[in-house]
Amino acid sequence: MPEPLQKYRVPARVIHWIMAILILCIIPIGFLMVRAELERSTQNFLFITHKNVGTLLLVLFFVRAIYRWRRPPQLKPVELPKIQEFAAHATHIGLYALLLIMPLAGYVRVRAGGFPIEALDAMGIPSFVPRSEALAEFAKAVHYYGAYAFTALILMHIGAAAFHGLIRRDGIFTRMWPPVGKNS
Repeated sequence: MPEPLQKYRVPARVIHWIMAILILCIIPIGFLMVRAELERSTQNFLFITHKNVGTLLLVLFFVRAIYRWRRPPQLKPVELPKIQEFAAHATHIGLYALLLIMPLAGYVRVRAGGFPIEALDAMGIPSFVPRSEALAEFAKAVHYYGAYAFTALILMHIGAAAFHGLIRRDGIFTRMWPPVGKNS
């Protein structure tokens, strides 16, 4: 049996931080792009960016899931109170669920509404969703409320990381820290 790792493997950390940066950009874009007072050209740019980054995040979700399935983390255990263990587990399940639900709901909303996803259209990838206003509205609601749930879970995740990194200093924070420098 291999020795437990001190940190997540470099590919897992790279994927995590690429997704984190993209998500931390796409969420404010999503909240901003629907504001009526924006110039139409700015709004169009934000919508195009949001749709295409969302599509990239869906691809990265599957890359991450496959990597995790093929190379599950084998980290040394850290003693945590049961409530923190439960909160961490529940938060991670919620984050993974929303990492899948949000881009899928966005995709369904856009395609069922008859709108383009420029990157997919440029590659000749057809819509896998029928045009349907009812389906588009349902997906829009899922995406809208999911954005608030996702934001809350991300804030909890960041708060827990800061707690472990700055207060407890128990090594949990450094496990996922970006792979930079000699001791990556």
